[in-house]
Amino acid sequence: MKKNMWKFGWTGMALIFWFPLAAYAQAEKGALPQKQAEGEVIADSSQYVIGPEDLLYVHVWKEESLSRTIPVRIDGKISLPLIDEVQAAGLTPLQLKETLIKRFRDFVDIPNVSVIVMEANSFKVFVSGQVRTPGVVRLRSETSILQLIPMVGGFTDWANEKKILAIRKEGGQEKRILINYRRIVDGKDPNFILKAGDTIIVP
Repeated sequence: MKKNMWKFGWTGMALIFWFPLAAYAQAEKGALPQKQAEGEVIADSSQYVIGPEDLLYVHVWKEESLSRTIPVRIDGKISLPLIDEVQAAGLTPLQLKETLIKRFRDFVDIPNVSVIVMEANSFKVFVSGQVRTPGVVRLRSETSILQLIPMVGGFTDWANEKKILAIRKEGGQEKRILINYRRIVDGKDPNFILKAGDTIIVP
C-alpha cells in the first residue's frame, strides 16, 4: 500500500510540473505567428546583401493587397503598389524593411513590414579548374576560400593549392588576386573572403 502511494506521489508531482510547462509551450507556439505578423526579419538579414535576381517576399501586416513575392530586377529595384519603385540591391533585408516602412507611412498607419529572401540568386561565385565539382556556387552569407573548397568537393590530385587565382571586378575594373591556400591553412596568410561575382580558378 505504501509503495503504491509512493508511486502515485511521484506521478502526481510529475503532472504538477508537466501541465504548466505544456501550457507555456503551447502559448509560445501560438505566439509565433503574431511575432511574424509584427514584421520580424528572418535570420541572415544582418549579413546577406540583396542583389539582382533575388526573390523577395514583402509582407505588410493587415494589408494583403500590398504583400507579394517579387523578384529584384537587373537594375536592382523592385516595384510595389502605392510606392512604385524602390532600390533593393545593396541593402540587407533589415535595411530594405526600414526603407519600405518609411515609404508606406504616407499610405498606411503604422506599417509593419517583413522582408524575407525566398531565393538568394545574386550572391554567387564561379569556380573552375582542378576541383571535383566546378561550376556556379550560390552563397547565402559571408564565405571564405576555406569554406568554398569543400563546397565544390575539394581539390583534385593535380591541383596547385599554392597558386589559386581570384578574379574580382571592383569599380568597373578587373582585379586579379593570387591565393596560397596552404599558407592560409597553416595560419601564415589571412583567410580570403569571397564577394559576389568572384571567379576562382584552381590551376
